[in-house]
Order: sequence, then structure tokens, then C-alpha cells
Amino acid sequence: MNFNENELFGAALIGFDMIDGPFLKWKKEMDNAKNIVNLNDFAINFYLAFRGGNEGKKPRAILYDTFYIVAFPKDLELCCLFMKPQGVEQNLKQLNKIANRYIKEMEKDEELEEPETESEIQNDKYTIKEIKRLIINLLNEKEMSTPELRRYFKLNNSQIWKVMSILESTQKVRRTDKKGRSVNWTAI
Repeated sequence: MNFNENELFGAALIGFDMIDGPFLKWKKEMDNAKNIVNLNDFAINFYLAFRGGNEGKKPRAILYDTFYIVAFPKDLELCCLFMKPQGVEQNLKQLNKIANRYIKEMEKDEELEEPETESEIQNDKYTIKEIKRLIINLLNEKEMSTPELRRYFKLNNSQIWKVMSILESTQKVRRTDKKGRSVNWTAI
């Protein structure tokens, strides 16, 4: 990124109050600022964009259509420099061409992938139907937790919950107890 000080059209210091959250603490707009962005309205958005997320995975700069922001954190405050990019349109056009090329490549790859055959879909439905039948028999006069059922049928978490919610909505099983995040089930 080539930096030219003429691109700078504003600076702001966004503070953070433990009760009210982010607020505009200080701002300075240069003479070449032509109402590109209203700093008062966007203080919270900018703060969250730069300070939100996981540690180490925070942006240093964000490019918008008409301006970009470079941010420098200091404790809970954030110093933002607002800049008008010069000559970035050509780079964006080139990047758009590259992105379109990748999109076309991905679409071709999706077309080449074999769709599930009718027999595979029938086998999958048969397997789910069989698992439901076995769970009802297994839980007859017995109680088991969701993790136990998941391991028993070698299903992932979302698969077992899908099956159990179907069985619960059709009133084949009911919840008996909850320990932490684990739910116990029994047949009705």
C-alpha cells in the first residue's frame, strides 16, 4: 500500500466507556474533507469493526467504496485515520476479474461433482428410519443421554439432534433429565 499524506481527510479517537460502550472522543477533519463520512454516526461501527472478533484476527485497515480507514489501538481507545484512496479503482477492477475467474472455476467444479443417485437417497432415508426404530426400542423402559446415543449410532451431534427432535415432535420419545448440556431420553 502506497501512502500519500494528501489522501488523509480526517482522524478520530474513539474511546470506550464501560457502561455506554464506544463513543467519539475526538475528531479532526482536514480541509479536503467533502462530507465523505460522518464521523459522529460511524464511531460505534468503526470501533466494533476494528476491535471485535478474536485476538490476533482484527483488521488494520478497511477499504470502502469512497474511503478507507486505518486503525491503531491503544488500550481501549482506537485512533482511526480516514483516507481517500487515489488510483485504487484500477486495482479493484483487476481484483474483480480475478474473483469472477474463481467463481466460474468453482461453478465448473460443482457441475462436475456427481449428484447423489436415487438409490443413495433411498438408502439414507432407510438408514434414518432404521435408526429411529432402533432408538425407540433401545429407550423402551430405559434412559440414555444424547452423547451415548450419538456414540452408539456413530452420528455427529447435529445428526443425533435431528433424529431426536423428529422423535420428540412425533411423541415417540421424551426428555427426562438434563445434566449440563447433556439431555437424557426415554421412550413414551
